[in-house]
Amino acid sequence: MKFHGLGNDFVVIDRRAGGPVMTAALARALGDRHRGVGFDQLALIDNDESGDVALTFFNTDGSTAGACGNATRCIARHLMDDTGVTSLTLRTERGVLQAVDAGGGLTSVNMGAPLLEWDQIPLARAMDTLHLPIAGDPVATGIGNPHCTFFVDDAEAVDITRFGPEHEHHPLFPERTNVQVAQIVAPDHLRMRVWERGAGLTLASGSSSCAVAVGAARRGLTGRQVRIDLDGGTLHIDWREDGVWMTGPTAHVFTGALTPAFLAALA
Repeated sequence: MKFHGLGNDFVVIDRRAGGPVMTAALARALGDRHRGVGFDQLALIDNDESGDVALTFFNTDGSTAGACGNATRCIARHLMDDTGVTSLTLRTERGVLQAVDAGGGLTSVNMGAPLLEWDQIPLARAMDTLHLPIAGDPVATGIGNPHCTFFVDDAEAVDITRFGPEHEHHPLFPERTNVQVAQIVAPDHLRMRVWERGAGLTLASGSSSCAVAVGAARRGLTGRQVRIDLDGGTLHIDWREDGVWMTGPTAHVFTGALTPAFLAALA
């Protein structure tokens, strides 16, 4: 299945009744927008004993991702529409996440409590995660994967295709990092652009939006409820006592089947 949340697009394979063993090579082939299907992330749905389903995420370069907020929302919406329930739980590397129908075609997911300590994110050594020793004074946040957020005067003025990869591989981030540039529009409104590790420039990112909201609130730049405008649309983030809730639209684009010839070429 192909889904997107604000243009952040995903291939989703439901393996609950059987399916392929996913390899880095197969993920890369599926992610190729010219010779495969194309995606920002790939998600696998499996059975799970502690949640309604278990999710595993891959990037276009074949690496795995610990969290993918927009894909989680897309899959939650698909499962709720399929079963008629209005809430469910999904196990990810991040833990068991709760998703609910927010009404009006919107879906909310609780991405859990943010990780704020250097060794949780992780960073290469002990430091203040609110002020990293990197030019531009970014904030580091963990939302199941590492994030490095720069607050800038004009998000549009940053060449994210150059700025992003320069910082994705910064030595302070041993597992690489997602990179965001965020502009404060109002105390409850931000404009953000994102470079995702292993995927590159994306139109939106759920976990990045959560990280930006947490970083802005920790800096005292905004409150804990914010609207974030991304290249692909708008998400609403609410950092509550029980975790960081993300709300936005989703779209199911198509359902298809991979041909035997495509799969045989990868064997």
